[in-house]
Order: sequence, then C-alpha cells, then structure tokens
Amino acid sequence: MSRPQPEDIQRVGILGTGVIGGGWALHFLRLGLEVVAFDPGAGAREKLGRMVAATWPTLEKLGLREGASPENLSFVSEMGEMTERAEVIQESTPESLESKQELLGRLDSLARPETVILSSTSGLAMSDMQKRCTHPERTVIGHPFNPPYLIPLVEVVGGVRTDPEAVDWAVSFYRAMEKKPIKMEQELSGFIANRLQEALWREALHMVAEGEASVEEIDDAIRFGPGLRWAIMGPCLTFHLAGGEEGMSHMLDHFGPALKEPWTRLEAPELTAALRNRMVNGCEEQSNGRRVAQLVQERDECLIGILKVLQECRGSSY
Repeated sequence: MSRPQPEDIQRVGILGTGVIGGGWALHFLRLGLEVVAFDPGAGAREKLGRMVAATWPTLEKLGLREGASPENLSFVSEMGEMTERAEVIQESTPESLESKQELLGRLDSLARPETVILSSTSGLAMSDMQKRCTHPERTVIGHPFNPPYLIPLVEVVGGVRTDPEAVDWAVSFYRAMEKKPIKMEQELSGFIANRLQEALWREALHMVAEGEASVEEIDDAIRFGPGLRWAIMGPCLTFHLAGGEEGMSHMLDHFGPALKEPWTRLEAPELTAALRNRMVNGCEEQSNGRRVAQLVQERDECLIGILKVLQECRGSSY
C-alpha cells in the first residue's frame, strides 16, 4: 500500500456538501486543489454552486494559492466516482451514528485501502462510527470549526481501531492545508473546543432563562471582553498574565478559593418555549433586519481582518 505524502495531495473527495462540507470544499479550492463532491440530497449540486459563487470574493480577499479556481470543483452523481478519484476523503454528513456507520462502511468498501477517510463529526466517537469498516485503520476524525475556509482549528483523533500512523498523516495533511490541527491523545465526548463552548453556552442560557442578562448583553460581554483576548491567547495563558510576575501560581493561590463560589450552573436549563422565544427574539433584535447571508459576509470579512492582524503580530500564521 502506497499512501501519498500529505503535502502532495491534489484531489480531495467531499461527502456531504452542507454548511460544513461546502466550507471544506471552499477551503480546498482556495488552496488550488481539485474537489470531487458527492451529496445525494435534493438540490445539493445547486446549493453548493451558489455557496461557492457567493463566497469566492471572500476567498480572494483572504488570498488564493496558485491554480485556485471554482472550476476545480466537480459534483458527481455516484459515491463510487468520488472515491475512485479522491486521494483523501472528508465526510461531513448529518450527526446520526447509524447513518455515519453506514456511510463510513460504504466509503470503506469503495475507496482504495490507502485512502484516508476523515470525518467532520462534531461529537460522535470514531470508535463507534468505524464499526462497519473493513479497513478502520484509516478512519480519522478531523473536526473543523465553522466556517472551515476561515477558522484554522481542526481537532484530530482516531478510534480504537485506527492506525496511529493514519492520525499522524491526517495531522500533517491539515497542516499542509494551512490548518491548525490539535492531535488529541484520546477520544473525548464533544472534543475539546466544543466542551469549552458548551460550558459558556449553558451558562448563557441560564442567564437568559432567569432574566439575569439579555442575549445582546451576553454577546457584548464576550466580544468586547474576553473574546478579544482569546483571539491572542487562550483562557489559561490569559489567566497566567492575570497573576502578574508570579503568573499562574499567584493566580491560583489568590483566586483559587473563588472556584467554590456558586457562580456558574453547568447543568443545562430546560429549553422551555419562553426561553426559546427569548433567544430567537434576542438574536433577531441584534441582527437588526440583516439576513443570515449578510451576517455571514460580515463575519467572514471581519475574520479575515483578524487573521491578518494576528499573522502580522506573530510573524507567522499561528
């Protein structure tokens, strides 16, 4: 079995072309690769075409590799054609374990044994998803953050039957694709970033449910406060600085007792109709009449600016 070097990959297969799969397709197209997409959903080809057309100007602002073009995208009508042409496959289908098991089993039966199969799952374990695979050793999770064509993070982890070399290959592949891969040492429900996000999300829901803060106040508290620092340093290093010259040791010694204060409620609140309406109405008020497509464009343009500033400050990509 001869697996291509990660940096030599020229053709990527995309299974599932929704928000995440389409985002992956855009990312690989920006880097000058050929993308072979398959999605049996009604209107999937047209939706992906509209997504590429709408987002390409954003990718041009970010910067295109030599040879990058929307013309490098082909949408095929059979999964077998995608697996036959692809050198690596990124699966981004709905979060159903039964469906993932079936799809990965089919991919595994069709793809060449050396082809690494990557899954964008946001919470399922590869150990569970790979159970119907004949060659589970080449199945790896590559969990991105939305939108994949802008956010660098990819969490990488295998299952119990995954070959560690396939995990290393995936890490090298994502790095070659201008991503920031985190190689996880073990499977973890929800991975790393999602668990951190969910803790904050649950507390936000509690505050809205109890009338303690509005949706806008919560969003402003993060984007004008910790969020600005987190784009530069994570929460741990941020608190390290808060300890002054003695760093984290002083931070823990000084503020450690406060960890026992009942500030946060990690259990999720009941999603009542009233809470749902408050969240929906709060987001609509913040949107101020702007459609989701407009907000996506605004977000992407701001992210490009932030990424470029961070690159200038650090002297390197990440």
